[in-house]
Amino acid sequence: MTTARGNEHEPGWTAAEFALPDTNGTLWSLGDLRGVRGLALFFISNHCPYVVAMAERLATTGAQLHELGYGVAAICSNDAQAYPQDSFENMGAFAARYNFPFPYLHDAEQSAARDYGAVCTPDIFGFDAMLKLRYRGRLDSAGRDPADAETRPELIEAMQHVALTGHGPEVQHPSVGCSIKWRAA
Repeated sequence: MTTARGNEHEPGWTAAEFALPDTNGTLWSLGDLRGVRGLALFFISNHCPYVVAMAERLATTGAQLHELGYGVAAICSNDAQAYPQDSFENMGAFAARYNFPFPYLHDAEQSAARDYGAVCTPDIFGFDAMLKLRYRGRLDSAGRDPADAETRPELIEAMQHVALTGHGPEVQHPSVGCSIKWRAA
């Protein structure tokens, strides 16, 4: 288990450019993904039990964020040679299984994960309309447990707060999950 606060960038940090293919081979950049209110990025993997436990909620939250005017994408940066469950082909099956309403991008060179300082799956980043980091935290208060009536939708609440105030919430709980599977140097 890893907590997403390792190499964190400070609030206000500008999102790093990238050009990554989705599971259909379409190349996406920040400009392609950005919504009128900003962007949410989910660093995830197919095999992490934390991600699998919340995959349906990721899809639902992605759709809600789209409705709020945010662009959304998921990125898999894991070493697919060492972890074949995270291969490009398996990413497509995973996205289809959970009906992702957003692109699922393949970071084969792991450059996006490095540029963003991603350390675990899931690792969630929320950017405002100027692509400044305003949220880095967990999806919701349930984590890998099933959501219930008491579950707080922390990412949605944070991005609503960003839309209203231009700032992220003062309290941001780090995401917990599996470590990014880095390629051997």
